[in-house]
This record gives sequence, C-alpha cells and structure tokens, in this order.
Amino acid sequence: MGVLIVDDEPLARARLARQLQTINGCQLLGEAADGESALQQLDSLDPDLLLLDIEMPGENGLQLATQITNRPNPPAIIFCTAHDEFALPAFAVAASGYLLKPVNVEQLAQAIAQARRLSKPQRQALHTQVPQHASGRRQIKAVSRRGVQLLDVDDIRCFIAEDKYVIAHHSGGETVLDESLKELEAEFGERFVRVHRNAIVAVDFIAGLQKGGDGYRVTLAGIALTPVVSRRLLAGIKSLLAEMA
Repeated sequence: MGVLIVDDEPLARARLARQLQTINGCQLLGEAADGESALQQLDSLDPDLLLLDIEMPGENGLQLATQITNRPNPPAIIFCTAHDEFALPAFAVAASGYLLKPVNVEQLAQAIAQARRLSKPQRQALHTQVPQHASGRRQIKAVSRRGVQLLDVDDIRCFIAEDKYVIAHHSGGETVLDESLKELEAEFGERFVRVHRNAIVAVDFIAGLQKGGDGYRVTLAGIALTPVVSRRLLAGIKSLLAEMA
C-alpha cells in the first residue's frame, strides 16, 4: 500500500514515517508540507493512502480532501490531527480514519488495516460485491478515545445491545457504537434479522441453530459468539434457515 504523508510539521512527518516502517504491507512514497505539493505528488506518485493533517498553511486538509475525493479513483484518506472537533467534517468527505496526535503505531496500524479494504483495487470489488438493493450505509463510524474507526457493514456478524450501548461483533473483534439497536434494525432490515430483543444478526453469516440448556442459539460464521434466540422469534428463524438451505 503506497502512502503519502501530508503535514506541515517536519517532526510529525518523521514520526509517521518511522511508524510506517513497522507496519507490514506499507510503503512510504513521499511527503508533502502543504496542499499544493500534495496535489503535485498525488499525480506523480499515485498513492493508495494519504495520511493527512487538517490545519496547515494555505489550503487546509479538509479542503484538500474534498478536491481529492472528487477525482476519479481517489486514494483512501486517514486524517492525523491534534484537534478532535473536525471528526464530523472529516467523514463528510469520506475519510477512512481519524486519528488524534500524537498518533501511536497501534492506532495507525488499525486505521491502515481498515483503509486497506478501501484501497483503489478493492473499491471496485466492494462496489460489485454489494447488492444494489442492500439497505443502509456501507460503513458505520465508531468514535472512542482511541480515535475514529470505520466498520464495514458487510463484515459485521451481529449487533448486541448491552446496557446503554450497542456492540458490533465483526471479524476484527468487537466495537462499541453510540447507536440504538432499533435504529440499526430500521436501517439494515434487509441484511440483518432480529433474533432477540437485544440482538440482530447478519443473514449472510447465519450458519445454523444449536440447542442448549438456555434454549436455542444462532451460530454465526467467523465468530465464536452465539446470540440467544427468543422463543417468540424462533419459528421465524427456523423458517429463514429452511429457505436458505
């Protein structure tokens, strides 16, 4: 994955460059200190990913990102900034990640792993793989003290409501969301099915049912979690499995 670092601070560029050396599959193609230089290198280097600061002299990172994302086949963008107030505008221009300085290598590696799914060769594949009738967003944003993470909806096995939060379980683990289960079910109703008052599961990942001492549980491909199926919804889940067989 070819990376271009865009930041007006030399020390910040050097830190990111050192961290990139420790992340497998990444190659630093170049560095730029402002938007004009970044655009020039974008044409000559054709990077897969930009690590982009927001507050820079002249054109800021948000303005630069708007230009870049309007181009055909743009690179993925991860914002690396000292300011948390730009998160919403950043994702409005289709950012793949949002990290707060000082960026640590674990956060950077995780954000790059997410952005790698959105690299230029994969964007077209993703577009062709997602059915046109599928409802809702393709990605869900999660904000935490570690930064901002984008989850591919196609990778989520289930949403489980716990206390005041909803947890998305996916191939990379689990992520806490600040969204209600009711809202998620309304948005993704064509792709997820309710199995319990506190759980909806991805239809494409349902592997079967198993019966235990606490009743039936649904098994999901790729994760060990087995959400409980309520008695009221069991007949519908069995019918769905029969249709899928």
